[in-house]
Amino acid sequence: MTLRVSHDDDGRLVLDSGRVTLREQLPADCALLAEGKPAELVWIDGIPGEGTIGAAGMTVTAGVAGMYRPGWGVFAIQRSEDGVALGGIGFHGPPSEGVAEIGYDLSVSARGAGWATDALRVLVEWALGRPGVRTLLATTDPENLPSQRVLERAGFTRVADRGELRAFELAGPTA
Repeated sequence: MTLRVSHDDDGRLVLDSGRVTLREQLPADCALLAEGKPAELVWIDGIPGEGTIGAAGMTVTAGVAGMYRPGWGVFAIQRSEDGVALGGIGFHGPPSEGVAEIGYDLSVSARGAGWATDALRVLVEWALGRPGVRTLLATTDPENLPSQRVLERAGFTRVADRGELRAFELAGPTA
């Protein structure tokens, strides 16, 4: 996979690996997504999924609190060939003590075709290339076996549970 990093005309970070493109959603975009609106994206199922709506709400809250940092919010997962949005992926906030937490979801019609794995690999490559990021963390519900398989395919390993959630980590290269 070759990762190409750029910015669109509105200043959004764009991460492109050929098959999948991750397009950062700015706080104004996230305000629309948090309301279940498409935010100028064409969604495979017409609207964003619940996970993307929730993550967009987290980005809006971070913006209101003055804690939003570009690149550390929500990205739309898009098919590169036509720009259709398939889901969302991103961070629960900027890294803290070298750890950044990742979350993602796919629209129902996009599941089972490797999109989440591809998107996660793109975001992992970008995030672990940022200064000060040593580890990526992700959690899933115990019954969400497809998400756990996505994490494992992207190189994450299971670590101690976090409350009732299964936790997975991926450590970056050591200096």
